[in-house]
Amino acid sequence: MILGHIGVRAGSKGVPGKNFRPICGKPLIDWSLDQLLEHDQVDAVVVSTDSPEILSHALAKGALDIGLRPAHLATDGAGKWGVWQHALDAAEALTGPVTAFLDLDATAPLRIPQDITDALALFQTEQPDMVMSCCEARKNPYFNLVEPDETGALHVSKPLPGGVVARQQAPVVYEHAASTYVVAPDYLRRANALFEGRVIPYLMPPERCLDIDSPFDFKLVEFLLKDRMHADPA
Repeated sequence: MILGHIGVRAGSKGVPGKNFRPICGKPLIDWSLDQLLEHDQVDAVVVSTDSPEILSHALAKGALDIGLRPAHLATDGAGKWGVWQHALDAAEALTGPVTAFLDLDATAPLRIPQDITDALALFQTEQPDMVMSCCEARKNPYFNLVEPDETGALHVSKPLPGGVVARQQAPVVYEHAASTYVVAPDYLRRANALFEGRVIPYLMPPERCLDIDSPFDFKLVEFLLKDRMHADPA
């Protein structure tokens, strides 16, 4: 039993109302919600939200009704983990036991259906506590990420003996891409945060990992979606 999940709040400081804001012909949430509803490996879909409008929209499209999320999970300080735990419990009351909790971030609409298929396959093959979407980081703390000391002078964030003079010499670092997650339900129930267990990366190309967190991000993602739609009208 694979449960698809999307968590969206009504509010957003960076881009007000972004999760339901139209982008390339439909609300932002639908780029991810449609992927879940149409994927042949996903058995049921739920949307965790504090917005009656978004919940009604999701139910009309075929999501299960788990009601509105509790108020303490609807603040901008509420973490993803608690939202996931609540959604899993509420969903299992309707569906019975879940074998994989698949979360898609609505603010990362550039993933493709194959990313979902591949992330699920990795989870089934490796049997980790969680698969988390990542891409190779564009900046590396061993090479070109710096931080100030107490005097304000800059130093490489993670210096190595002898230093690193070329990006190719630096250890590989991944960027946590808020896009696609597959979580073992038992791990989700017993842990308190993402990295308490065996979390492995599902690597995606960086152009599919962009996450909308600002008006600039929204414009950039909209441009890339339009470019994809132009290249593949179907």
